[in-house]
Amino acid sequence: QVQLVESGGGLVQAGGSLRLSCAASGRTFSSSTMGWFRQAPGKEREFVALKNWNGWPTLYADSVKGRFTISRENAKNTVYLQMNSLKPEDTAVYYCAATRERVGGRSPQLYDYWGQGTQVTVSS
Repeated sequence: QVQLVESGGGLVQAGGSLRLSCAASGRTFSSSTMGWFRQAPGKEREFVALKNWNGWPTLYADSVKGRFTISRENAKNTVYLQMNSLKPEDTAVYYCAATRERVGGRSPQLYDYWGQGTQVTVSS
């Protein structure tokens, strides 16, 4: 059974940092796109960042570019999201997602596996 388990969320003051982790199990994701999405109360789930396995470009949402960094360790089946200079508008539940053996994109519909989410709250 495939599982994605996020960790690292919490409460932080504006300007602070958090590092999210997503540990995948049940299959290898070395040939999958892995991404992060977020959903704030009353809003739709939105793309944050993705990292491909094949050298294709890493993508970020404009709202996080220059502040967030996505990375992955294929040997550990783990993807990370380093979040710096956090703002109150970054408050949301953050979800890890992965595709089967194909390239993903900015749309949540392109992803086959999802974690349960981890809450990130940024106070002003």
